[in-house]
Amino acid sequence: MTDKKVLNKIRLFVMDVDGTLTNGKIYMGEDGELMKAFNAKDGYGVKLLTKNNIIPAIITGRTSRIVANRCKEIGITELHQGIQDKQVTMKAVMAKYNLSQEEVAYIGDDLNDASAMELAGVSFAPADCHEQLKPYVNYLLTRNGGDCAVREAVDIILNERDGVIWL
Repeated sequence: MTDKKVLNKIRLFVMDVDGTLTNGKIYMGEDGELMKAFNAKDGYGVKLLTKNNIIPAIITGRTSRIVANRCKEIGITELHQGIQDKQVTMKAVMAKYNLSQEEVAYIGDDLNDASAMELAGVSFAPADCHEQLKPYVNYLLTRNGGDCAVREAVDIILNERDGVIWL
């Protein structure tokens, strides 16, 4: 666990998509990806971040119009798709906003998230994350990917802040 002082400093919350904002299943048809399932409570959690002056961002290895549409719907403007080295992209986003490591939280579910987790001041993972990712995780959540894991992480951060806007 991380102490309250660290959680109070978070200004950027970076998310993986498949296995974190979704359950990790990718529904494919003849023409490619057909659908992804997102949880409305995770979406509201993202909106709460923005209301509380925390920048929500997505860095994902896949490229999907579905993800772009979901980002528009819930107000995520920092969307980075098709990324192989998430740490490099996260460093660029941090530089854009002049943020230090301790001001960044990251949530992911598999080994391709480890380098970004090492860079973040605080890291989260869904309960069903890959076993080998666990040494990189500060908070192993109780919820699975796609089942309010992102909202659980958001609530952990916001519950430690004074003057949180919940509505």
